[in-house]
Amino acid sequence: MIKFRFQDLEIWQLAIEIADELFDIADYLEKKHLYRFAEQLRASGMSMSNNIAEGSGSTYKKEFNQFLNIAKRSTFENSNILILLQRRNLIDNNDLERLLDKLDHLCRKISNFQKTLI
Repeated sequence: MIKFRFQDLEIWQLAIEIADELFDIADYLEKKHLYRFAEQLRASGMSMSNNIAEGSGSTYKKEFNQFLNIAKRSTFENSNILILLQRRNLIDNNDLERLLDKLDHLCRKISNFQKTLI
């Protein structure tokens, strides 16, 4: 099977793992007919891994770094959405804390990876 460069990146693997969990929450939101929340959570969840993958295909380190910045910003977007969902009692505090911890970990890993591109 063909393997793309990004598949070996730990940051991409973490981003995909988090996105899977966000998709599960989005599925739950759809069952409650909260389609806009579900759509936004899926989009921002995919943005992390999509930008890591797309940037890894770049020839230039500076361009890859820009995609990583977008992926990192998406961790903040996801955090914000999750906080709002918890405030609306759509996810519990334990899930919020666990996911925020994972998003923070991913954000730090992306920042550290960016240092290797300089």
